Amino acid sequence: MSTTPPATKSATRRNLLIALAVVAVLLVTAVVGGEAYARHTVSRCISTQFEKEMGSKIDVSFGAKPMLITWIDGKVPTVKVDSDDTKFGPAAGMVVHAEFHDVEVTDRGRGGGVIGSSSADVTWNNDGIRQTLGGLVSGVRSSASSGMLTLDVLGGLAQLQVKPVIKGGVVEVETQSAQLLGVGLPTDLVQGIVEVFTKSLQGYPYNMRPSEVKVTDDGISVRLTGDRAELPPADGNANTCS
Repeated sequence: MSTTPPATKSATRRNLLIALAVVAVLLVTAVVGGEAYARHTVSRCISTQFEKEMGSKIDVSFGAKPMLITWIDGKVPTVKVDSDDTKFGPAAGMVVHAEFHDVEVTDRGRGGGVIGSSSADVTWNNDGIRQTLGGLVSGVRSSASSGMLTLDVLGGLAQLQVKPVIKGGVVEVETQSAQLLGVGLPTDLVQGIVEVFTKSLQGYPYNMRPSEVKVTDDGISVRLTGDRAELPPADGNANTCS
């Protein structure tokens, strides 16, 4: 009976190990490459849709779940969105930190999707408020202790004090006083300013509604929450979602 020499057996085992190592490297390379491609494609598509709704450039992160799995099942547990210059209506300079949960996308985002729930913290500093109101308003001061903002109107000759409150599920800006050189003014003379202010604090995306509004010493902060909402389909730019 013939036997395989030990050297031959050792060479066979070595060749087998090399072959297995090559296969393992190829598999890892394929998975890593697939994950990179899926993350680039799906995240770019979803990011574009969120940017369109929020009206500004945003930073988006998608949590720990591999995007390659999302490519297959269309489910994203969490989407985090950060923006330093969001515009809701005429507002300028709003900072938004938002989270969207249980997001399900169709066709890797091309066909839109559904958002299970959402929350966001919005801050709007006094300078951003001043820039938004513009025109007659030359300065904005806020006080956390009083819960009011004071607007300098007509170069500081007149002061308008306002207070944001939640009524009927939306933020309203109420006029507390309006004075010119210490003399009271009819509030309808400054109604245009108040209307722009109010409009800037309404119209949030994805059915998000204010649950809390606070005046700080730096401006205004708003807490938003939302339930189920539709994520619209891509706008027809095939390069974005392919």
